[in-house]
Amino acid sequence: MTAEALFYIIIGIILINFIKDKILNAINAKHFNDPIPEELNDVYDAEAYKKSQTYKATNYKFGIWSSLFSLSLTLAFLFLDGFEYVDDIARSYSDKPVVVALIFFGIIMLASDIITTPFAYYRTFVIEERFGFNKTTKTTFILDKFKGLLMMAIIGGGIIALIVWFYQITGQQFWLYAWGIVTVFTVFMNMFYSRLIVPLFNKQTPLEEGDLRHKISEYAKSVGFSLNKIFIIDGSKRSTKANAYFSGFGSEKRVTLYDTLINDLEDEEIVAVLAHEVGHYKRKHIIFNLVTSILLTGLTLYVLSIFISNPLLSNAIGVEIPSFHVGLIAFGLLYSPISEVTGLVMNYVSRVFEYQADDYAKSTYKAEPLVSSLKKLSKNSLSNLTPHKAYVFMHYSHPTLLDRVKNLLS
Repeated sequence: MTAEALFYIIIGIILINFIKDKILNAINAKHFNDPIPEELNDVYDAEAYKKSQTYKATNYKFGIWSSLFSLSLTLAFLFLDGFEYVDDIARSYSDKPVVVALIFFGIIMLASDIITTPFAYYRTFVIEERFGFNKTTKTTFILDKFKGLLMMAIIGGGIIALIVWFYQITGQQFWLYAWGIVTVFTVFMNMFYSRLIVPLFNKQTPLEEGDLRHKISEYAKSVGFSLNKIFIIDGSKRSTKANAYFSGFGSEKRVTLYDTLINDLEDEEIVAVLAHEVGHYKRKHIIFNLVTSILLTGLTLYVLSIFISNPLLSNAIGVEIPSFHVGLIAFGLLYSPISEVTGLVMNYVSRVFEYQADDYAKSTYKAEPLVSSLKKLSKNSLSNLTPHKAYVFMHYSHPTLLDRVKNLLS
């Protein structure tokens, strides 16, 4: 196979993915105005439903233009040998592979962030603002950007530097060392994300003593679940949308509730949401997802090790001097169909897990408050109550609200 043939395969993959996504989005959009299912009639009144339809349509149109811009930019970059240009800049500063790789990825990531920032700004301060969701100030928006870039430089740069270094000294066996690094990092982040990363962006405070904490503690005790760390996070700093999540293991195990969740739901509903999260832990979903993620990463790195030394990878995207960092970009583009398939499988498994967690909450607490909490959260986020089945299959990591309600009340 020639570099030119591989180049057009990459272009084909990009175009097919784009067309597939646009067709799915269009099919889904045709159902925005479907009647609300009888089981969900109490979610929206007429005015709220009209607002949700407008919100969905607005995001759909914005998605078309932003993805068209992204596609055009990507194709132009490939056809105009943009990677060769960036590689030349990186090599003008150093001849050391690790340094060149860091400069190369630094330029691409920084340029990508600068280019996409106007779209993020518009979504936050125009669309989300228009529909009453946005609480982010411009100062917070800018600070989040700088913090994100700094974290990417430190963490992402450190991991890339180690992987490139291992490749230089071990050749094709680098994947084992890279897998080890990523595994340690993944486990560490699962353990300490809430303690180390979240405070950089949000304030977390322990849930105060009172009726809610007492009810949560009583429930946790009833199912033999040791839970001492319950935190409230200031999600309202950025949005009115609510959430809750479980994180950590062992002594770092904690539940985090958004302050918007506390404001939107009754105590019983919050305990029901918590029971769902405990269900994920009790059913070993968190461990399964962690192990599966590590194994998929290992598989990807192994396949990468087979092809990364082939100069065709670098040549295919217009770079004459073969290198690990350029080959990694080409490999990522070529590997995307496989990632799509594994993503579909993981989404299916995730939907099954959500049913199991709902069933756990139903059997150990009550179904009704979980149903009412799900309905309230859907209403408050103007969720789509009538998504197309094909769109759900391809993109949803959770079952639809209708399916969850039917399951809980069956």
